[in-house]
Amino acid sequence: MARHDARNWHDCTKMIGLLCLVASILTEQGVTGQRVKVEPEVLSYPGQTVNLRCAFTDATGIQLTMVTWLYEPKEGERINIAVFHPKFEPNYPDSPVKGRVSFSPSPPNLDSPSIQISDVRMTDEGKYICEYATYPIGNEQGVTYLVMLAKPQNSASIVTVDAGTKPVVVARCESVDGRPAAQISWVTTANGNGTTVSKPGVDNTVTVTSEYRMVPTAADNGKDISCVVAHRTQTKPESFPMKLAVQYAPQVTIVGYDNNWYVGRTNVVLTCQATGNPVPLSVQWKTMSGEMPDTVQIRDNELKVLKVDEAVNTTFVCEVKNRIGTSRDQVTVFVREPSVNPSNAGVVAGAVIGSLLALLLVVALISVLVTRSRRQQQGYRANGGSDMKTRIFGGGKKASKNGTGGGAGSGGVGGSNNNGPIYVYNESSSHQGLGEKNNHHQPLTIGGRPEVVATTPTAQDILLSNELDDGERRKFDELEEEERYDHFTGGAPILQLRPHNEQEDMIGDYLDDDMESQRDGSVISRTAVYV
Repeated sequence: MARHDARNWHDCTKMIGLLCLVASILTEQGVTGQRVKVEPEVLSYPGQTVNLRCAFTDATGIQLTMVTWLYEPKEGERINIAVFHPKFEPNYPDSPVKGRVSFSPSPPNLDSPSIQISDVRMTDEGKYICEYATYPIGNEQGVTYLVMLAKPQNSASIVTVDAGTKPVVVARCESVDGRPAAQISWVTTANGNGTTVSKPGVDNTVTVTSEYRMVPTAADNGKDISCVVAHRTQTKPESFPMKLAVQYAPQVTIVGYDNNWYVGRTNVVLTCQATGNPVPLSVQWKTMSGEMPDTVQIRDNELKVLKVDEAVNTTFVCEVKNRIGTSRDQVTVFVREPSVNPSNAGVVAGAVIGSLLALLLVVALISVLVTRSRRQQQGYRANGGSDMKTRIFGGGKKASKNGTGGGAGSGGVGGSNNNGPIYVYNESSSHQGLGEKNNHHQPLTIGGRPEVVATTPTAQDILLSNELDDGERRKFDELEEEERYDHFTGGAPILQLRPHNEQEDMIGDYLDDDMESQRDGSVISRTAVYV
């Protein structure tokens, strides 16, 4: 058991020792790798002079023996280009840079054995190694990359194409003789993609060419597209904005027909609108029938109809041509019946309204005349005297001055029948006219018998009293007072005319329609029996 544990302890010790050895080797290499200080990368343009610096930073306990500069191109083997030993003069073996390389400063020293290369060329690009020979640690080195730059010549151009169905190159962008190779990208809304190729240029430069391909359509014409070139020699990418150039046959549209061409309409215009690339060269108007109407005038892309008639009832065709092809559009005109000119609508409406108003005025006038005629036939008349006049319908002798009626009997009230309604109008008052003596029927005693006096006039009475002119009133006054009223000397009662507002209170079977107007102005019942 103890022998087994001892063997395990021995194996563990060996493993730890091995790990410690590896760690010490890595540490030593890391420390020594950092002793030779160089620039990781140096940029230069052709024709310039470049300095490649090198220095050994910590030589404590180390003896520096010799320094050698080596050149390693991208494709090829390492070669010595400069060697320095303190006991000998600097040596420059045969190399691509012989005659252009030297130590700097001169004479050199082992602490800082930098070199410079004048009139650098594009082929000088590559890896440059500064290597120290030391004792006791051996050789130490540092690596510098010399990057040769060449500013390219950038350009971009549009390729004019015809609209089609296959992908073609519509734009091209180039970056010529650059070092390193440029990067090209495209910015556009067109539906396509770019392809980039590179090829060697002069003096170890690179030329990059990019093409943008797409299926061109008429809608793509004029769209924006930009080529963007990025290169190490530029502070920012260079952009080339352009517009696509797609040629296509004309696209034609006729405008101006509103589907309301009627006979007699004037100055209607059809316009032939066409777009194309290149710009259309000619515009030609035709008709399907082959004959152009006489009322049509054509000027460039406009067809003007001076006056619409049946000859315009045809199909007009506009034909446009350019270098790519010929296109056409057509419109069929349907001539309608004449319609009312909207500009005369106000006049027509005014005439209609005026006619209606005139008709209403005539109807109103006829109604007034008819009403007046009817009232005159019924005996509603009034004279133009200045005194108070009283009319008694239904008979009796002439009215007395006191308004109670006179007759054959004594006292001015005899056997005459005065029980009819009494209407009074006052001509001396312009506001009252035919008025009422009282606000209701009042009994009047005539010959010892009570009689009913109608003191409330109707609206028709008031109307008639105002309608009589002066001539009619004078004519009425010239009549004999006995002829104006009927005389009834008999003592027997007769049927009498009542005002309209009293018809509901009548007991008899006779109404106003029973009364008949006489030539002398009186009114006599057709059915009344006189005793």
